[in-house]
Amino acid sequence: MIDPILSLAVTVHSNKGVYALLLGSGVSGSSGIPTGWEIVQDLIRRLARLKGAACEPDPESWYRAQFGSEPDYSDVLDAVAKSSTERRNLLRAYFEPSEDEREEGKKQPTPAHKAISELVSRGYVRVIVTTNFDRLLEQALSAAGIQPVVVATGDAAQGAPPLAHSRCTILKTNGDYLDTRLRNTRDELKEYDAASCRLLTQIFDEYGLIVCGWSGEWDTALRALLERCASRRFWAYWASRGDPGETAQRLIAFRGASVLRITDADAFFGELLEKVTALEDLSAHDPLPARVAVARMKRYLASDAHRIILHDLLASESERVHAAIGGPRFPARAAADVLTPESILGRLRAYESELNVSLAMLIGGAYWAEEQHHDLLVRALKRLADRYEPESGLVASLNLRRYPALVLTYGMGLAALGHNNYAFLKALLHLGIRSERYEREEPLVTVVHDQAVLQRDLQKRLPGREREFTPLSNHLLEFLREPLREYIPDDNVYDDTFDWFEYLFGLVHCDVQVTRQSLAELKAQREDLILWGPVGRFGWKPTYGEEGGIQQQTELRPGELYPERVARALRAGFFESGGQLSHDDKYRDVKAAFDRHVERVRHGWGVW
Repeated sequence: MIDPILSLAVTVHSNKGVYALLLGSGVSGSSGIPTGWEIVQDLIRRLARLKGAACEPDPESWYRAQFGSEPDYSDVLDAVAKSSTERRNLLRAYFEPSEDEREEGKKQPTPAHKAISELVSRGYVRVIVTTNFDRLLEQALSAAGIQPVVVATGDAAQGAPPLAHSRCTILKTNGDYLDTRLRNTRDELKEYDAASCRLLTQIFDEYGLIVCGWSGEWDTALRALLERCASRRFWAYWASRGDPGETAQRLIAFRGASVLRITDADAFFGELLEKVTALEDLSAHDPLPARVAVARMKRYLASDAHRIILHDLLASESERVHAAIGGPRFPARAAADVLTPESILGRLRAYESELNVSLAMLIGGAYWAEEQHHDLLVRALKRLADRYEPESGLVASLNLRRYPALVLTYGMGLAALGHNNYAFLKALLHLGIRSERYEREEPLVTVVHDQAVLQRDLQKRLPGREREFTPLSNHLLEFLREPLREYIPDDNVYDDTFDWFEYLFGLVHCDVQVTRQSLAELKAQREDLILWGPVGRFGWKPTYGEEGGIQQQTELRPGELYPERVARALRAGFFESGGQLSHDDKYRDVKAAFDRHVERVRHGWGVW
């Protein structure tokens, strides 16, 4: 028999946004926040103390005997605290942590709340119904950069946007702790206003349900609405720590729900997130769609008759990736404490999973491209590299959004070198990229490089790479090996090609920073001119500067044949001369200035 939690994970993964959560007090239990009825009982104790009476061991019975009615939440609260300010301050003590409680981690979002917020962020959950008064879920979502639509009153239900138009809607059936119109007692829980009933009926009818931390015992109106909805459009799952109570069993039978045995809400939602994420990664790395897309690419590249279809294929895939990397899965406004080394590495891998098909297509395109295809291919990259929208958020998080463009640049560049396609490589590295809507375009080499994506101090904190000189460069070398194996099968050739790409990237970065005329002027002013460029893993190889190293391999020596790779680059138009400098002299000057920078970095004197 299939494990129900696995069945749930598969269902949630394959039906994004279809399942709503129904959460009770059990979800907030580990935070130390009391349940609604526990608050009522504590308020009765306070009222008894004000009257100089003893209400133990049964505060509810004492209240009933004293006042001749059931303990109504609002009445008890009004009796204990007379003004609205006093009532608000009193309630805050139950839900908001003191300094000591904060240090102990109490009354803070639990692992369950954080896992739920991640499921929302990834688009798997869009609707949450909760009987809880606290705001822990809202806090967890806010930390993930999500501001949900919160419906806690009939007025809010009446004016709420359609569920399909909201990234996340939280319906708080019993109210919010800062609003004294809470539903807490038996009488208060017997009925809801008409607008809330309509919204709940819609949810129970149109969505599948995942129930956790809710017994169904107290919430009479909520239970009645659930029992009234006979729809079976989607399945229901009921998570229970032990055997469900009689009321819960009746609801489970009515809904035909699958029962999930759990230890607690934290473990349940953590495991659900883990399994859904694993399925997501498995789906993203499935090679079949990439193989099919690459096969189509090769077929369309081989014939000009297919240029329109090729355009549409590249455009549709780049638009898909553009929407994904700019979507809720990759928020720019993540809280500072969310950007841990582990979470940064996780985000890099998440970007890589989104690029699975695009990377395979563009690598194949760069390898086989002829001149008439250059514009199509670089335009697909430009769509992902350009930034038009003014954004706010952590600088590190905003910079990470350039990682997909960096991956594609490396992948396409290495593939082009694998086929000696220097003309395409020149078009790629000089591609104009826009960083802001109203700023002019800059060459890709100056905008998309490792340190523009992740500053060196953050790179060196990536898990497992703390002792490396070029962590992100090494990560790219490893990640791109398999996508490029078809085109550069030999590992040694791949390693050498990677070094040449990064070295040429640094040279071009230096070249485009100075005009042809100003380079001559700068050299005249200072013979030992230094130009900054990103230094890749080649800079720390033992062979760097030796006869077999990249620096010596690319020297132009008078009276000798030019190294083949340099000659190909110059013939393709790299380091085009003008003004007072010849073509060859310009290359020599840029190379000398960059080599001085690399030497300074190697000895710890310069900025990487």
